[in-house]
Amino acid sequence: MGTVEVSPNHTLFVFSHIVTYGNAANAALTMQINDEIETMWNEPQAKIVFNNDYYKVQFKISAEHKPHITPEEILSNDDPRNNYFRIEAFAHGNISFVDGLGCNTGYFKLENLYKGSTTAAHEYGHTLGLKHPTILDLRGKGIPGIMYPRGTLVDPEFQYDPSIPAGAKGGTMHPMYRKVLESDIALLNIDRLDFSNSKAVIGDFSSVWHPDHKDIDYV
Repeated sequence: MGTVEVSPNHTLFVFSHIVTYGNAANAALTMQINDEIETMWNEPQAKIVFNNDYYKVQFKISAEHKPHITPEEILSNDDPRNNYFRIEAFAHGNISFVDGLGCNTGYFKLENLYKGSTTAAHEYGHTLGLKHPTILDLRGKGIPGIMYPRGTLVDPEFQYDPSIPAGAKGGTMHPMYRKVLESDIALLNIDRLDFSNSKAVIGDFSSVWHPDHKDIDYV
């Protein structure tokens, strides 16, 4: 989730603020997440048609670690830039996730957040409203976009192990090879947002405070 602001120099700035909490969260990891999201989403230097002209899309991401955040703070938040993620070593389902498409909360499994993993950048795409593509066989189509999930079939050089047959264990997409493409940014449909005074909100409030999964039964 975030805000989009129109700049006079034909730039659309997307502002988002990442807030982390949980037993596995810390300041260094939070800044790593910040850097991954901002770097990857700015990498394509994308331009879109907006107001009958071409505008550059630039992402401005900030972050902070708030170990003592309360459920009430997340529930009462009315700043659309804020996105809240709990980080823990254990997650039910063994995956990181967000609370829907176009949301501002989620839960990250620490193991998924190694440097270069692309997990944070992928989940951020979900907060902006992007879903997984429906066709998950990319063989012969090159670099996978950021929203492709684990298990996607790709050319051998983008697999966990290039020597393994496609679809076998090790023969699917390694997330570290995902890239944010200009086509991913086009799918945000920024031109369709409801702008007022040159500002718009992208995504919506889910406002969920997550407990540590090791303390709750799986439902």
